[in-house]
Amino acid sequence: MKHFKGLAEMHRFNGFPPPENPLISLYHCNNANTCSLGDREFSSDFYMIGFKKIKSGVVMYGRTKYDHENGSMIFTKPRQIIQFKNLEFEEDGFLIFIHEDFLNGHPLHAEIQKYGYFDYEANEALHLSPREEELMWDLYHKIDAEYNNNQDEYSRDIMLTHIDSLLKYAQRFYKRQFINRTELSGKTVSKFNHALAVYFESNSIANKGLPTVNYIADQLNLSPRYLSDLLKQETGKTAMELIHIYLMSEAKNLLKTADQSVSEIAYTLGFENLPYFSRLFKKEVGISPNQFKKQLLN
Repeated sequence: MKHFKGLAEMHRFNGFPPPENPLISLYHCNNANTCSLGDREFSSDFYMIGFKKIKSGVVMYGRTKYDHENGSMIFTKPRQIIQFKNLEFEEDGFLIFIHEDFLNGHPLHAEIQKYGYFDYEANEALHLSPREEELMWDLYHKIDAEYNNNQDEYSRDIMLTHIDSLLKYAQRFYKRQFINRTELSGKTVSKFNHALAVYFESNSIANKGLPTVNYIADQLNLSPRYLSDLLKQETGKTAMELIHIYLMSEAKNLLKTADQSVSEIAYTLGFENLPYFSRLFKKEVGISPNQFKKQLLN
């Protein structure tokens, strides 16, 4: 797998012209320039923001198709493995590459960590409405104008300010997409709970231990971060919080019906650490499992 440490190396490898700045680069894809990064796996030391028009019938969310006629954006972070397969693009688009060192000492260095979409998979791209496309192109042109100006002590801050705005708009537009996606594909939380139920019913607890976000996300054909953000939008709770709620619901049921001690029930549910089980139960239920069991006896 190819790893790019510097922007110049990545540009050279893909046949792009040399970057104007060693730590940030922009590339406009049009009839004269193509934005293809090939279909091979690669990673890098920089963030990538890409916008491309994608032809109909190519981008999938799991097994469901979405918004093919509109523009699509992807966001990747340093050392993330990237691969594009069988994607067909329209010509107009842009790529922005930001080396992680370019953010040092700037508030965006911390802010960019908060945007979960940098952890999404390529098939969880952001699909834009025509109006949203206009906003993103406007910000790209502002960044491009500063990038190709005679750069001075203000240039970096101006470019990063526009990039920050672009990322904030992306966060807003993803929230809209989460809502639309729910309407199209049904409640993700229902599918999430179903996957948990199957995990318990198949006795996977005995073989694999407690269910993880990664495991459930894989069952739903989603990346863990995308799943968690989608559930947060639907329910106000993260994937891990919902796993805990499900487990404690099962624990309450077993405490009511099973002739087992608290420690035996904890073990049945995959908890090898009894104090951890008790703390989690008290957090979700409000009392300890022993107190819950005593209330039932009374």
